[in-house]
Amino acid sequence: MSHSLLRGINKTGSTIYKRSIHSTMSSRTPALNLKTINPLILDVHYAVRGELAIKADKYTQQLANPQLKSGSNTNNVETLNNEVEELPFKHVVTANIGNPQQKGLNQKPLTYWRQIISLLEYPQLFQDSDKKELISKIYPSDVIERAKTLYEEIGSVGAYTHSKGVLAIRKRVAKFIEERDGYPADPESIYLTAGASAGVSSILSIALQEGDGCLIPIPQYPLYTATLAYLNAKPLPYYLSESQDWSMDHETLLKAVSEAKKNGTPVKALVIINPGNPTGACLSKEAMEQVIQLCYEEGIVLMADEVYQTNIYDPSHRPFHSFKKILKSMPENISNSVELVSFHSISKGVSGECGRRGGYYECVNISNEVMEQVYKMASVTLCPPVSGQIGVDLMVSPPVKGSESYELWKKETDLIHNNLKERSYLMAEHFNKLNGISCNPAEGAMYLFPKIDMPKKAIEEAKKRGKEPDVMYALDLLDATGICAVAGSGFGQEPGTYHIRVTALCPETKEFIGGFEKFHNEFMEKYKD
Repeated sequence: MSHSLLRGINKTGSTIYKRSIHSTMSSRTPALNLKTINPLILDVHYAVRGELAIKADKYTQQLANPQLKSGSNTNNVETLNNEVEELPFKHVVTANIGNPQQKGLNQKPLTYWRQIISLLEYPQLFQDSDKKELISKIYPSDVIERAKTLYEEIGSVGAYTHSKGVLAIRKRVAKFIEERDGYPADPESIYLTAGASAGVSSILSIALQEGDGCLIPIPQYPLYTATLAYLNAKPLPYYLSESQDWSMDHETLLKAVSEAKKNGTPVKALVIINPGNPTGACLSKEAMEQVIQLCYEEGIVLMADEVYQTNIYDPSHRPFHSFKKILKSMPENISNSVELVSFHSISKGVSGECGRRGGYYECVNISNEVMEQVYKMASVTLCPPVSGQIGVDLMVSPPVKGSESYELWKKETDLIHNNLKERSYLMAEHFNKLNGISCNPAEGAMYLFPKIDMPKKAIEEAKKRGKEPDVMYALDLLDATGICAVAGSGFGQEPGTYHIRVTALCPETKEFIGGFEKFHNEFMEKYKD
């Protein structure tokens, strides 16, 4: 397109000019293309919502719109290849992501949460005198009082709050931490966030300069490698020991630090996921003390991802200890100097409120001058979602024993916890019965990470397809059964090993096991050496 000016006269007799646009043979180059956008974006990968999840979504659309099977594009719904006539399954099993309330997983929201949130969304229900009698028949008295208190503290959920989050809620988070750990917590060092992920990304962006190294566990949650790629920082992997129930090997960690130094990479931060994602392993107190000692000696910031702290299957055998608690129990020169940032979320545990986007982080032993920068960066985003902040409040301050809502809350949370534990154990048991699969039972979290002894012929076939062997396995599993898992290569794994990650959230566990077993046996038979 080219432009020219046309001269004319308006009604008052003044000369005016209009820009005329006419076509030329040259075509405009888009301002945004893969060569002009931030090149670091191209290095960001997030396996949990990658190729497999996209294909699973297409299958879900096809099952919901049977007319699409012949390749029509009704209602602008993207179709699969025309050769797909009919799928060999009736629904997609979303075992790829820890999203408990997702359609298909269908975890029931906690009644107490939804009652309070509904009142805060429409406070006239408890403000208008003509509605008070009605709501007293629908809502328990403690729910109404809690909603009134939160309304007094927050006001409308449609308004911005303080950039750190509502102070009253941060005070209750501090109380929760104090009761959990036995050590004081400062509300001014606590930031409410849009889920733990937002907090992790924020702290990494503040802590790391270009080229800095960050120690991450392998396997790890892809958020970390994705964020490091965007920051142009260096992931420094340390491998967890699969043969020792995914425990942390201290010598491996020391080796990772030594190699980074040898390569001239400053080791700035260390990420711990406890309980582990995708492994489900819980750290021992001794292992945690070794980690803190290392951070003290090497001047490393410790980032503790503790979003699964409620999901502990056998606390008598392997209880959850927060890094804050272990740090503060160590000698004063360590407890008062090692910089720690701990993260928690409403997305996991027994609440499963992923879409509400609520979480928090606590900063310990961070200097005042750095905390000023943390606050500045939080201010840039104005405030975390208010609905998510309310969720954090309900997570850290549930109904107390003896209150009207307690018994139902206890019943619902126990059911969620026990079902998750039973499904996890059952799935691990059946995985270990299959030829060519081994699986460490999870001690916590909501995932399993079984290892597949991949036949050589399968590895060769994967190369022909241009795929990692575990990606090919997961794609074939999806095509044959509708089960959507995540390939282990998306989390990192020891070279020469292959895994998939599945959640223990699927309500039809026996159906899942049956479909998986049939596929796996056929896969191993097809590619047997």
